[in-house]
Amino acid sequence: MSYSEPPPPPPQYGAPVPPAGGVPQKNNGKAIWSLVLGIVSVVCGCSILAGIPAIILGNMAKKEIDAGQGTGRGMAQAGYILGIIGVVLGVLWIILYATGVLEFSGSASTS
Repeated sequence: MSYSEPPPPPPQYGAPVPPAGGVPQKNNGKAIWSLVLGIVSVVCGCSILAGIPAIILGNMAKKEIDAGQGTGRGMAQAGYILGIIGVVLGVLWIILYATGVLEFSGSASTS
């Protein structure tokens, strides 16, 4: 190590340098709604009523994200898949109810 070289200059003070690339993109609103409706279609009892809009919004959001309108492709894909699962569960429930495997009497009695 040579002592004849001057030390490096101190860091400059002032306003921080903004990150390169400008303003980050926002999440696509349709992707968020697709995910929310997909979760509702699987968790709650309204599988077909929430699953079909989740599928439609997820598909629309994926197309918009591919065109550069926002981010959130993973949310759109998850909402799309959960919507499909919700619709399948709803159709399965309707088939089981129609064939008599599931029966609801409307009373709270278990005996």
